[in-house]
Amino acid sequence: QVQLVESGGGLVQAGGSLRLSCAASGSISSITAWGWYRQAPGNQRELAAIISRDGSINYGDSVKGRFTISRDNTKNTVYLQMDSLKAEDSAVYYCRASHTLGGYWGQGTQVTVSS
Repeated sequence: QVQLVESGGGLVQAGGSLRLSCAASGSISSITAWGWYRQAPGNQRELAAIISRDGSINYGDSVKGRFTISRDNTKNTVYLQMDSLKAEDSAVYYCRASHTLGGYWGQGTQVTVSS
C-alpha cells in the first residue's frame, strides 16, 4: 500500500504560480512512475505531468512550457510547479503513484485560477 497526501492548492490570479506537493508513504519501492492529473467539472481526468522512476518526464499538451514536475527522493515527495496559470487550469489536481499492476490516487487538491 502507498499513501499519498497532496497539498499546495488554492486560489491564485491568472498569470500567477502555485506549487503542489505530494508526500508519499508506504511501499514506495514498488512505484514505477509518479504523476499529476487534473479534473475540471464536467471534464475527464487528464494528465498534467508524469515522471518515471528512471527520471523521464512527460507533460500534457496544455501545460507544456508552464508546468514543471520534480521529485525529492530524500523526502519521498513529488512536486508540480505551475507558472503562468490560466483560468482553464482550474481543477482538482490529483497525485498518482503507479506500479505494474495499477496505482494509487491521492485525495486531490483544488486549484482555482481567477481571470
